[in-house]
Amino acid sequence: MNSRRVAVIGAGLGGLSCAARLARAGYAVDLYEQGERAGGKAGTLSLGAYRFDTGPSLLTMTEVFDQLFAEAGEKREEHLRFIPLAPICHYFYPDGTVLYSYSERGRFAAEVSGKTADSGAALSRYLDHAARIYGLTADLFLWRSLHDPSTYLRAAALPALLGLGRIDAFRSMHAANRSFFSDARLVQLFDRYATYNGSDPYRAPATLNLIPHVEYGLGGYAVEGGIYCVPAAMERLAARQGVRFFYNSRVQRLLRAGRRVRGVVARGAQREYDVVVSNVDTLRTYQELLAEEGAPLARRYRRLEPSSSGVVFLWGLRRRSPELGVNNIFFSGDYQREFRQIFRERVTQEDPTVYVNITSKLTPQDAPPGGENWFVLVNGPCDNGQDWAAEAGIVRDRVLARLRRALGRDVGRDIEVEERLTPAEIQRNTGSTHGSLYGIASNTALAAFLRHPNRVRRYPGLYLCGGSVHPGGGMPLAVLSGKITADLVRRDHPVGR
Repeated sequence: MNSRRVAVIGAGLGGLSCAARLARAGYAVDLYEQGERAGGKAGTLSLGAYRFDTGPSLLTMTEVFDQLFAEAGEKREEHLRFIPLAPICHYFYPDGTVLYSYSERGRFAAEVSGKTADSGAALSRYLDHAARIYGLTADLFLWRSLHDPSTYLRAAALPALLGLGRIDAFRSMHAANRSFFSDARLVQLFDRYATYNGSDPYRAPATLNLIPHVEYGLGGYAVEGGIYCVPAAMERLAARQGVRFFYNSRVQRLLRAGRRVRGVVARGAQREYDVVVSNVDTLRTYQELLAEEGAPLARRYRRLEPSSSGVVFLWGLRRRSPELGVNNIFFSGDYQREFRQIFRERVTQEDPTVYVNITSKLTPQDAPPGGENWFVLVNGPCDNGQDWAAEAGIVRDRVLARLRRALGRDVGRDIEVEERLTPAEIQRNTGSTHGSLYGIASNTALAAFLRHPNRVRRYPGLYLCGGSVHPGGGMPLAVLSGKITADLVRRDHPVGR
């Protein structure tokens, strides 16, 4: 049997997923990574005695990871342990309300009925609605290529296609949430899920209200040892399948014969392959690897609205906060204004919502005794040439002020070590256009269809995976993008032919 040679560029979750699957199927896979380790945006950093995950912090859709290991003949739980969170998140409101969310519906309903003007019944109706949207869309929109005719020719696709009129695509998330809840605090809580793919709930289609089902119906998890254990386990899985890794190996460009992609140039050396898979940001793939920024899909990509970015602070605190959980949200007083400033005005928010993740709550070794490791995120505009050194200082002051109002103390006095990540640094470190965290925003009803396909028809032999292409950003979707791409490669370039 003749083995096909495949180059995968980028050891993010999408690239690792694709590489492991193709190697398992008999392809000879080389994976090139410009950095020192795997993970992409799901990185890790140590500052003195404190360790931080530098990207995603909540894991959902565990079946995606179970399937990846099962396809390799292994059990995920033997390599990765997922910890169900109860509560999933602590929500702090400007009026002093503290609300806990749970995947166990009865406990969540008790919080809602006891602390808001809404009822547990209203919550159940909403979560049932979210589950219906997920059921109608997941197989078609998340697990398969949207851009391949075979997706729509399957008998299983017919119910999904017939149900598309019921996926709530023609009103905004915010409008839908207001129709279910009378209490503005609950509307704000569920509007927040637009940020899971970097979008604006006042414009994003209500179809995205499937996201709460992913968290509450399927469950929200932490990872034993931290989120970085996910790419680390996927790297080991890929290596066991025979993937060869080349770290500190930036791919400068793609080799082509006409438009046919036939290899890569890395470290100045030309290496030929039957297939190349780019886990690099879509626009960078066109601009740098292909030197074809005028290609039609590249021009379209530049016109599309990017997702939000963020300003991140990694704080090692010398004291513990028993009133906080693993995940904590400190809401702003004017959510609509906050998103207007992010997407319309493209400035950092005057009154930001603050997210704090503390992995040492579950993994004590992530902080020294008596201390905690705080990953602090403020969603923000993409990089458009702002003075981020100055902006980060301003955002830091606003974050500390918000925490002081909620917690009644000056958190800044307890900071022992600190690191900052701005949109410009996210762009530089990960290659994401403008530092966007999720590729393009989903602020129109057709956004799902405008993500770049996983197969690049203009350049035979080239495929894409990762958060900037279908089905989107976030850990499970990036892993699914690797699955979709691997499936296309296996069909288009079968081993032995």
